[in-house]
Amino acid sequence: MSHSLMQAGDNVDVPVRINLRNREFVKDMLLTLVAAIGAGLAGSVFFVLLVLSTSGSALAAADEVMRGTLNLYSLDGRRIDDAPNLSTDVEMQISGMLARVKVAQRFSNPSQDWVEGIYQFPLPEDAAVDRLWMRIGERVIEGEIQEKQQARRTYEKAKSEGRKASLLSQQRPNMFTTSVANIGPGESIVIEIEYQQSLGYDQGRFQIRFPLVIAPRYIPGVPIVPEESSGFSGTGWAADTDQVPDASRITPSVADPALGRINPVSFNIHLDAGLPLASLESRYHPIVHTQDDRGRYQIGLKSKQVPADRDFELTWVPKLGVAPHAALFTELWDNEVYGLLMVMPPQGDAVMPTQPREIIFVVDTSGSMHGTSIAQAKAALKIALRRLRPDDRFNIIQFSSYTRALHQHAVDATPRNLRQALDYVSSLAADGGTEMLPALELALNGRESHDRLRQVIFLTDGSVGNEDELFKLIHRRLGASRLFTIGIGSAPNSFFMSQAAEFGRGSFTYVGDLEEVESRLAALFLKLEQPLLTNIQLQWPDGVEVEGYPNPLPDLYAGEPILLVLKADQLQGLLTIKGDRAGESWQRRIQLGGGGDRAGVHLLWARANIAELMAQRNRGRPEPEIRKAVLEVALKHQLVSRYTSLVAVDKTPVRQLEEMLKTKPMPTNLPHGWKANKVFGRMPQTATPASLHLLIGLFLLMSVLVLTWKRRT
Repeated sequence: MSHSLMQAGDNVDVPVRINLRNREFVKDMLLTLVAAIGAGLAGSVFFVLLVLSTSGSALAAADEVMRGTLNLYSLDGRRIDDAPNLSTDVEMQISGMLARVKVAQRFSNPSQDWVEGIYQFPLPEDAAVDRLWMRIGERVIEGEIQEKQQARRTYEKAKSEGRKASLLSQQRPNMFTTSVANIGPGESIVIEIEYQQSLGYDQGRFQIRFPLVIAPRYIPGVPIVPEESSGFSGTGWAADTDQVPDASRITPSVADPALGRINPVSFNIHLDAGLPLASLESRYHPIVHTQDDRGRYQIGLKSKQVPADRDFELTWVPKLGVAPHAALFTELWDNEVYGLLMVMPPQGDAVMPTQPREIIFVVDTSGSMHGTSIAQAKAALKIALRRLRPDDRFNIIQFSSYTRALHQHAVDATPRNLRQALDYVSSLAADGGTEMLPALELALNGRESHDRLRQVIFLTDGSVGNEDELFKLIHRRLGASRLFTIGIGSAPNSFFMSQAAEFGRGSFTYVGDLEEVESRLAALFLKLEQPLLTNIQLQWPDGVEVEGYPNPLPDLYAGEPILLVLKADQLQGLLTIKGDRAGESWQRRIQLGGGGDRAGVHLLWARANIAELMAQRNRGRPEPEIRKAVLEVALKHQLVSRYTSLVAVDKTPVRQLEEMLKTKPMPTNLPHGWKANKVFGRMPQTATPASLHLLIGLFLLMSVLVLTWKRRT
C-alpha cells in the first residue's frame, strides 16, 4: 500500500502511516522518557521518605494520627489499639534524706492474642534500681541481676519456650524498658520495681521528683543501615544514627492526645520528715494528706489518678529555726560502712566582692519548646536581662535546626543593648529540630577574660538523644566558664540537664510552670553572683580510709548543702570541712559517730560510683576498662546499669509453641503542653507507618528500573 505525505500548506487531514520499525522506535523513546521521569520521581519520593523516617530531624518525620476509623494509631503511624494497657501505682517511703520507692506496673492484654508488652518509662536520674518482681495472680517471681546480654538471652529463651518472663533494662540513667513476655488473652501481669534515692535540698526546701513520661527525643546524625539490617535495633520510631547508635531504643511511640490520655498513675506517699513542717505541696498535681500523732504524713492525689504526661514533684519546708545544720545516715553492709552526709554551709550574709561578668544566654527554640515551654523560656530570659549590672557583658544564642546569635560577640549591658535584646526575645518562636551541639560550641568558644566571670545560662527541655556527644564537648571546651542549666517544660530530660550542670561546675534549676519563673529565677541569680563556698576540702580522722562522691567536691552556691555519699572502713571521730568564703577561711567540725542507721545507703554509694565511672568515658578512658569496673560494682550491689539488667522467669510454659506471640510496643503520652504538629509534623488522613513508606518508595523505584531494563533488552 502506498502512503501519502502531508505537504506544507495542505488544509486536509491526511493519515500518516509509519512503518513498524519507526513505530517501535517511537514507542521505545516514549517508554524511556516515561521511565526516566518515573525513576526520578520514585527516587525523589524514596529519598524524601528515607530522610523523613531516619534522618537527624526524625522527630519531624512522623505525622498526625489517622482519625475516623476503628484502628488507633500513634503519632508515628503505628497501630496501638491492640497493645497492652498499662496502669501504674507508685508507693514512696520517705524518711529523713532517703526515699524507698516501689513502682507497680500492671500490664493488661485486651486482645485475643498472646502478646509481649514493651514499655519505656522514666525514673529519676539518680535512682538506684535493685529489685524486680513479677506477680502472676497469687504467685510472685523475684528477678535476679545479670550481665545485660546474659539477661537478654535468659529472657529470650523463656519467651521462645512459652514461659512468662520479664526484663528490666536501662537505656539512660533516667530511662528504662520493661519487657513482659507471654501475656495471655485477657490476662494481667504486675511488674514491681524498687529503687533507692536521696532527696534534693535547696534554698531551705526538701524535694523529690518522679518523672512520668519520656519526652520525644530529637535524633541528630546520619542513619546507620548496616548490611542485613533495617537500621533499627529496638522498637522505637527513629533509626539508629552515628551520633545516637541506640536511637530506636529511646524513642517510644506517642499516642495522639486527641484520642485521650493513657497510662494512669496513682501515688501513695508516706513521709516522715523528722521535723515540723511549715509547708507541704505539689505544684503540678493537687494532693490530699493526713498527719498522725507522730507528725508523719500520708499523701495521695486529690484525683486518685493522673495521666502520665508531666513530672510529679513534692516539696516541703521545715518550720523556721528547725532546719538541720548537718545530718549523717549510715549503714553497715558487707563488712563496710556506707554513709550519706549532708552539711549546711554558712548563711550567705557575708559581703561578696562583685566581679564583672560575661553572661551568655543559650535558648532552645526548637519545635518541642512550642507553647508553654517557649513562653516560660522567654519570661525567664527577660527577667535575667533586667537583672544584669551595668558592668556586665552579655549575648543571646538561640538554636533549633540552626544556631543564631544576637551579636557576634558579647556586648555591654547598656540600656540600648538591653532594649534591643528584650525586643529580640519577644520575637522568638519555637519550630524546627534541636541541633544543640553547634549552640554549645558557640557558647563555649574558648574566649576567656581574666577580669570577668564567664557564665553560660542554658534554657532547654533537653529533649535530645546525643547526650554523650554534648558531655564530651563540655569537658573539652568549658575552660573557666560555668554552665547553669534551666530545665523548661513539663518533662525535661533531667539526666542531661543535671549532668551538664555538674560537668559545667554550675547548677540545675527546674521551671515547670509559667507562674514559678520569677521565683525560680530569683533563686538562680543568687547563685550566679558568686559561689558561697569554694575550694572545699575534707579532713578525715587519722586512720580512716574513705571513698566518697562527688570527688572533688564542687563549689557551693547560696542555699545548697554539701551532700556526700561515702564508703569507709569505719566512721568514728571528727570530720573537719574546710573552704574559702568571701576571701576568708571557713571550717566546720562534724562528729561522725552516732549517725542514724538507714538501709539502702550502700545503694546510693554504688549508684554514685557507677555514675563517676560512666563519666570517665567523656574523659577518654577506654570503654572495656569502664565496663569491667561497672560490672564489678553493679553485680556486687545488685544494681541495674548500662551493663546489667534484672530478669525474672517463670518455670512452667503457658503458651503452646504453635500459638503465635505478638510483640507490642506500648505508647506513651505526649508531654503536657507540647504540640503534636510542632514535634511530629502533619500527615494525611491515612497514617502509613514510616517503614511502609520506605517499602513503597523502594517498590516504585525498582519497578521503574525493571521496566526500563526490559524495554532496552
